[in-house]
Amino acid sequence: MSDVAAPTPATPAAPAPERPNGSGLRQVLDDLLSVNPVVLKELRGRMRGARAFVVLTVYLLLLSAFVIFLYYLYSASTASAFSASQRGLVGKFVFGGVVGIELLLVCFIAPAFTVGAISGERERQTFDLLRTTLLPARSLVLGKLGSALVYIFLLLFAALPLQSLAFLLGGVALEELVIATLLLVACAFLFSAAGVYFSSLMRRTLGATVLTFGFVLISLLALPLLLIPLLVFSSAFSLMGSPSVVVQAILLYTGLLLSATNPVATMIISEIMIVDQTTGLWFVTLPLSDPATGVVGLTAYIPSPWMLFTVFAVALGAIFVLLAMLNVSRRER
Repeated sequence: MSDVAAPTPATPAAPAPERPNGSGLRQVLDDLLSVNPVVLKELRGRMRGARAFVVLTVYLLLLSAFVIFLYYLYSASTASAFSASQRGLVGKFVFGGVVGIELLLVCFIAPAFTVGAISGERERQTFDLLRTTLLPARSLVLGKLGSALVYIFLLLFAALPLQSLAFLLGGVALEELVIATLLLVACAFLFSAAGVYFSSLMRRTLGATVLTFGFVLISLLALPLLLIPLLVFSSAFSLMGSPSVVVQAILLYTGLLLSATNPVATMIISEIMIVDQTTGLWFVTLPLSDPATGVVGLTAYIPSPWMLFTVFAVALGAIFVLLAMLNVSRRER
């Protein structure tokens, strides 16, 4: 009889190495990024090399120089030493300048990161190849948008220490810092989503760039044109006499809704409402009196424009994202 070799027992699998406790957050981030491969690919391409870090460094240096310039500009206009109230004004002056520059950068840099997201793939003749994969249109659009937003948020949050310098001078509350950051994030999402939509609509990046920055300019500059008819109606009612309570409410809420579609007007009016200690952070009450009797006929509850603009920007940005998905899916079929 031939010897039959006895079966060797199976060796137990080696236990998986335990991750250190400090790598838990990194594992969560890796899992989130691996859900959409487009985000991971775009971020690797954007952060590879020295370009992204040079842009971030130059961005912070320019903001720092601007803060120093604002401080010395205000101090040069005052010969005496700063009092407590003057330090508060300097803090608000510096804070407003930094937020204004960030808003300007967000309005023109955010769409620049997404305006060639889809049209650039067509120009490089890689769009059809990308659509032959199992990647759905939703993942493509959200991946392009998400990778751009991550870098834009990095720029915004890197400038928070410069905004916080106003706390050393006084005059700026924590609520103002939070609201300003929230408005900047909402603007970044809106204009980035607009860039993705126009990029999916046009076949060339040049056409998408024209439409996207045209939308940005309309969003920033159209408010004065829209307020002209409102001012004309207000002047006409004033010439005919004091308007009724209903007309006052209509004019008031119309102007509020118009201002809530413009980021510059939203920041200015919201800041005025915060500075005025008699108003609330969320809304303000305004009694409207009947011109004939002088009796208060209606109490207008006016929400702060920063809340309205945040809802408006998120809703319109979501519509742009959905339309971009439809455009990509339509071209696929």
